[in-house]
Amino acid sequence: MKFASYKNGQRDGQLMLVSRDLTTAINVSDIAPTLQYALDHWYQLADKLEARYQQLNEGRLHGVTFQASRCESPLPRAYQWADASAYVNHVELVRRARGAEMPATFWTDPLMYQGGSDDFIGPRDDIILPSDEWGIDFEAEVAVVTDDVPMACSETMAAERIRLIMLVNDVSLRNLIPGELAKGFGFFQSKPASSFSPVAVTPDELGDAWQSCKVHHRLRSTYNGVLFGQPHAGKDMTFNFAQLIAHAAKSRNLRAGSIIGSGTVSNRQDLSEGACIGEGGVGYSCIAERRMVETLLHRHPSTPFMQFGDKIRIEMLTDACQSIFGAIEQRVKPLD
Repeated sequence: MKFASYKNGQRDGQLMLVSRDLTTAINVSDIAPTLQYALDHWYQLADKLEARYQQLNEGRLHGVTFQASRCESPLPRAYQWADASAYVNHVELVRRARGAEMPATFWTDPLMYQGGSDDFIGPRDDIILPSDEWGIDFEAEVAVVTDDVPMACSETMAAERIRLIMLVNDVSLRNLIPGELAKGFGFFQSKPASSFSPVAVTPDELGDAWQSCKVHHRLRSTYNGVLFGQPHAGKDMTFNFAQLIAHAAKSRNLRAGSIIGSGTVSNRQDLSEGACIGEGGVGYSCIAERRMVETLLHRHPSTPFMQFGDKIRIEMLTDACQSIFGAIEQRVKPLD
């Protein structure tokens, strides 16, 4: 199934079922008014929603044209948003660029931080910030939404509790990060509101591309109209989503609607001549990683962070070039 939340003046939006080809949507508030409600009552409502979804795809229901511009993030707010660094290549590049060794434990114990989940940005809404001198960066990621997950669960159980998959733009303020990390308490001001794809999908919608709790498609980032990165989300993912969920639940329960992010999607590349799209590489899912590679090759970065007016588009396509989740499309604008 594919779900979206339309803006309706309420905090949690109006739940919509979206056709597989993302052309048609139908209001299913008679079954579940919001996506969080559907997740809270999944075992009672999933079959009803699935039946309605099949009717929509078969053309037996009269829907409306799906409009991504009307969407909130699928969960406009969530009980939990925890983001990991599952692509350890990204972390390794960060540390190499500043001449620091990476602890061996980073390959066996996931990094994860707890983000703000009370105010997500819609997938077509502007990224509004007080200053563009804070090192504004996009981060293209994949995330899953869980059912209830018990404390100390196994990876097998964690895999069974994955209900939905979606894309993320985890906005980062790179120039604020060093000062915050130096305090020893982690991110806060440097991680403003994130945004998620217009549509969240059940794992079965991915078919064979959902294997070993990883999404096996390329994640495309188009920055100011130019393809910036298309790494493969199923490659070089050191920790899969089952492992990330089990890590998050080591000492706490996770409740239905918890979101677990992959961190910046990053592939290992030959850096001898650079790894940009135009240089034969797969590019990058954030500006910071490109700057790291520039530092390693030329001793200093040359790509600036985002400025007011810059635009980012994040999308994942099937092998037949059909959009799976719809696109995150955003422009950076100043706070009035």
